[in-house]
Amino acid sequence: MTRPPLNRRLAEFGTTIFAEMSALAAETGAINLGQGFPDTDGPEEIREAAVRALREGRGNQYPPGPGVPELRTAIADHQRERYGLEYDPDAEVLVTAGATEAIAAALLALVEPGDEVIALEPYYDSYAACVAMAGGTRVPVTLRPHGGSYVLDPDELRAAVTDRTRLILLNTPHNPTGTVLTRAELTAVAELAVERDLLVVTDEVYEHLVFDGAEHVPIASLPGMRERTVTISSAGKTFSFTGWKVGWITASPELTSAVRSAKQFLTYVSAGPFQYAVAEALRLPDAYFDALRADLAAKRDLLAEGLAQAGFGVYRPSGTYFVTTDIRPLGATDGFAFCRSLPERAGVVAIPNAVFYDHRDAGAPFVRFAFCKKTDVLEEAVSRLKRLA
Repeated sequence: MTRPPLNRRLAEFGTTIFAEMSALAAETGAINLGQGFPDTDGPEEIREAAVRALREGRGNQYPPGPGVPELRTAIADHQRERYGLEYDPDAEVLVTAGATEAIAAALLALVEPGDEVIALEPYYDSYAACVAMAGGTRVPVTLRPHGGSYVLDPDELRAAVTDRTRLILLNTPHNPTGTVLTRAELTAVAELAVERDLLVVTDEVYEHLVFDGAEHVPIASLPGMRERTVTISSAGKTFSFTGWKVGWITASPELTSAVRSAKQFLTYVSAGPFQYAVAEALRLPDAYFDALRADLAAKRDLLAEGLAQAGFGVYRPSGTYFVTTDIRPLGATDGFAFCRSLPERAGVVAIPNAVFYDHRDAGAPFVRFAFCKKTDVLEEAVSRLKRLA
């Protein structure tokens, strides 16, 4: 061949770090705290709802392109009851194959070659690939450690906007740092978006996983943002059925139509029976969501305290199910080398945060651990990690 087979837009993206680290866990028998998926299923009644839909023949054939009406209505009700956001389930809700497809479809629909997309780094790795596939140029704005958490500098964000900026890609609660953007930070983003006539695509898949009184504020609820925001969420993180791949967007009719135009040529439809089950899941009582947060908060505390005892610098997360740590107190500075050696040294797998940065040096000494695991698994991981001390 006269040129490489891979499209040049994707040439910088090889096998994901998650695949590499999961393979390393399997090879060494290490505890995998790298990839962010639970090791237990979600509510039994929701699993049974999926089984019931399968047996009753609901969703076994192609569901409607925008998603089954029951789920679109449940999503609209959820947005209204939780956040006071009104959406028409027929014109302003679109069901997707997880949040990853929603992000891809949104960027493919809204970004043209030469457009700039601002993303808060460290960012989930699919963001960079989706911007590249759309032909856009990613412009990272770095969240920086301050006072035990990560914060957004609104002046740095403003300075990143140019005449070529098309949209801002947000993620809050934020993976991998675990920060939850404050109302003040989001207000600064909203005011800038209105002033410069920018779109906002916001990934809110961890919306229900916030701790210690932190408040999740959908940016679409702020003045001037309802008509310029594509809000993305999914069932995987909230209900611990990550393999079902049921996500969604809510947006104005114009933005929803645009995203649907791209999405229909990706999967077209997916997860038919699971859509009916997720519709029931979104109507679970508050007690479910409260218990989920309490369980994860306890697991966060267990892992964070164990990491601190092992010698890591720990950034205590206000949301998600990830803890970011600083390895410099352990005498290390290269997160990649540290994570590749950790299974042999301590029998645990983690993820180097540098993979989520364009500015690799800024993320080099930071490593992410997931705490969405059984308590006994976390206790064993903590015991092993103490060897490092």
